[in-house]
Amino acid sequence: MAGISLTKVEETAPALVDLYKSAGVSLTKHGLSGQRAAVYLVVDYSGSMKPYYKDGSVQALADRVLGLSAHLDDDGTVPVVFFSTDVDAVTDIALDNHDGRIERIVAGLGHMGKTSYHLAMDAVIDHYLDSGSKEPALVVFQTDGGPINRLAAERYVCKAARLPLFWQFVGFGDPASKQFEFLRRLDELAVPQKRAVDNAGFFHVGSEPRKMTDGELYDRLVAEFPQWLAAARAQGILP
Repeated sequence: MAGISLTKVEETAPALVDLYKSAGVSLTKHGLSGQRAAVYLVVDYSGSMKPYYKDGSVQALADRVLGLSAHLDDDGTVPVVFFSTDVDAVTDIALDNHDGRIERIVAGLGHMGKTSYHLAMDAVIDHYLDSGSKEPALVVFQTDGGPINRLAAERYVCKAARLPLFWQFVGFGDPASKQFEFLRRLDELAVPQKRAVDNAGFFHVGSEPRKMTDGELYDRLVAEFPQWLAAARAQGILP
């Protein structure tokens, strides 16, 4: 399975060409050139996220993830899970329909609830298993706060450690906020006492997510992926 060529991106999503090129630089820098992986995007649809939908930050993240996915996968599509108290939608964003896609999806969703991670994680696990994929998966999980059920979220991270899924959590909002203490702890859960491998990472993009450069975002999105790939192979989670 080859990734998508620059020519194909130019033809189907010319607005993403610069993102595609920037993602390629970061992948090469981190020794991931030629690596194949399924890419997922999970986005927070809780009430406090409203400003980030309004100012285009969520759409910008989706576009950036799509630019990365074009190197790692060959179908030009990223499955997207919207979550709040429950799972609000399981859909996708693709190279040929990315422009304004987030706004169109959100227009069909209901009330913005609270923040609960574990049902969204379950939806990703189900989608991955149902897909029959043998490739590793990079799950970009965006949120602006900690979950209402922390024990369930921790349990799912530990449960998923035996699957070829790496969870890269991305925080929107004030990096100093205590809302992110749970994610910092999640990032440091003991191995192997609680999980077979370190299968989660976390970083902030700040209160104005679009201000982080494409290069820095891509570097952070893939920085821990190579170590997880190595650990997952060593544990037999990946061939």
